[in-house]
Amino acid sequence: MTTAPATKSVGSRIGSLFSRAEIAAPADIESAALRSDRFRLEREGDWRRLEEIVVRMEKGGVRKISDEDLLALPTLYRTAASSLSVARETSLDAATLGYLESLVQRAWFQVYGPRKGLFGWLREFFLGGWSRAVREIWLDVCIALFVMVSGAIVGWLLVAQDTDWYYRLMPAGLAGGRVPGASRETLMETLQVEESSGGLSAFAAYLFSNNAGVCILAFALGFAFGIPSLLLLIHNMAMLGAIVWLFAGQDLGWEFGAWLSVHGTTELFGILLAGAAGLHIGRSMAFPGERSILDAASQAGRRSAVVMVGVVLMMVVAALLEAFPRQLVAGTGSRYMIGGMFLTFWLAYFYLYQPAPVDEDAE
Repeated sequence: MTTAPATKSVGSRIGSLFSRAEIAAPADIESAALRSDRFRLEREGDWRRLEEIVVRMEKGGVRKISDEDLLALPTLYRTAASSLSVARETSLDAATLGYLESLVQRAWFQVYGPRKGLFGWLREFFLGGWSRAVREIWLDVCIALFVMVSGAIVGWLLVAQDTDWYYRLMPAGLAGGRVPGASRETLMETLQVEESSGGLSAFAAYLFSNNAGVCILAFALGFAFGIPSLLLLIHNMAMLGAIVWLFAGQDLGWEFGAWLSVHGTTELFGILLAGAAGLHIGRSMAFPGERSILDAASQAGRRSAVVMVGVVLMMVVAALLEAFPRQLVAGTGSRYMIGGMFLTFWLAYFYLYQPAPVDEDAE
């Protein structure tokens, strides 16, 4: 007898709650709709303006946008992104939410997205981007060039004073017949055209792998204020100075220079640029100026990365020159002509060819 009233009381309460919910539901829906309409009306002007700018950019790029709209674009984008965040938190109507999500996504691509595809990037890279990046690090190139020349001189002087230095500088197993005390005929044989895969071909393969490794390390270690990059350049050029001393001692300096120039003008230029790229990062970190160290390193890293992409291409070209012209062309004059042509090409491309930046929106 005592449980019936309790059951009835609970049932009455549940029925009462459902009744109130049914009465309040239409009012809540109407209130939510009013909030959504008010929210949209207060901000719809900015959304429409952002949408118009985005549509014009999608059709014709930046060149169809006025300076006023271009300056307003980032602010309008942030306003739309903020509106989207509010719309998600307050569960506004699905139509408004979907519209904002689409608008913010399209606007993000125009504000932060890539401006050009692979072919556009390659076109800009070869038609000015690479050469411009090299010119922008001219001071680092000058420092790296001074260090490389100094390293070659140091290697020459060390071996001239003590021939034991030759074996310290030259890796074991590389010298072959190119050692102090070798006759002129023996050294001359190492400069002749070879059709076999050994001898000079092995030396060429070593030079390519060694110089490619030097390039990568010189760039990668630039973060340590550029000091490891400079040390690598000194060591690599000291080895070259030692072998030049060896051939010059037998009056074969001119012939060795011709043999080396076929691929060396490209390969050594690539090493120079790699060392300069690494030094550029280190120097920017050591002397950031008014920027933070991270900002300075980031900016220098982007510029140096462009240079290094070109260095990789130069190493490929040098490898092809090692594998074919240097092995097939025997005349000293012809070898110097090939090396001189490539040196002239690189100098002209980097320092004489200065086109205006490619405007991808002008297409």
